[in-house]
Amino acid sequence: MKKEFVVIGLGRFGGSIVRELVEQGMEVMAIDKFEDKVDEYSTIATHAVVADSTDEAALRSLGIRNFDHVIVAIGDDIQASILTTLMLKEIGVKRITVKAQNDYHEKVLERIGADKVVHPERDMGKRIAHNIVSNNVLDYLELSDEHSIVEIVANNLLIGNSIIELDIRAKYGINIVAIKRGDDIIVSPQANDVIRKDDILIVIGADNDINRFEKRVMQ
Repeated sequence: MKKEFVVIGLGRFGGSIVRELVEQGMEVMAIDKFEDKVDEYSTIATHAVVADSTDEAALRSLGIRNFDHVIVAIGDDIQASILTTLMLKEIGVKRITVKAQNDYHEKVLERIGADKVVHPERDMGKRIAHNIVSNNVLDYLELSDEHSIVEIVANNLLIGNSIIELDIRAKYGINIVAIKRGDDIIVSPQANDVIRKDDILIVIGADNDINRFEKRVMQ
């Protein structure tokens, strides 16, 4: 069953979400107050509408309450982002994800009821920093303020060793939750599983422990 989404704000972040959701076969209404932005996505989104998202009447007229998920991707206008989120909560939208510009913005959004707050620029900065520090780190995903999940290409210090021989959990406090091996994924690898060349390890743990592992093993 297709889910129905609304994306408010069609800058680079919002626009990329629209494209990805459409590619995944979802129904998407794209909203922006600028007509040129709406025109750009008129042939991409299921519906593209010019509207002021801080106008409660305008949002209600679009039937926004009936959508499964609304993403507020408004750029630099923090006031508009906050007011839009308030309007959506008043209307009774089921799930609201909002892009935050800074930590203060995030705190306000959480207090007024946003279900999820994202920091795309900050999070991408962390990913890039980890990739720069270690060429073996493919991806870095923050799970909370203190925990993350990382994809790491096995290097010569790991290849040829079994999980139990590496003893990463005891030494670093992190866990190998899966191994990508070509087109296969080994979920919850066993203690006697041996790391091979080109294996990608999916590791989860506290940020401090992951950083310690990267510095001692992956560089």
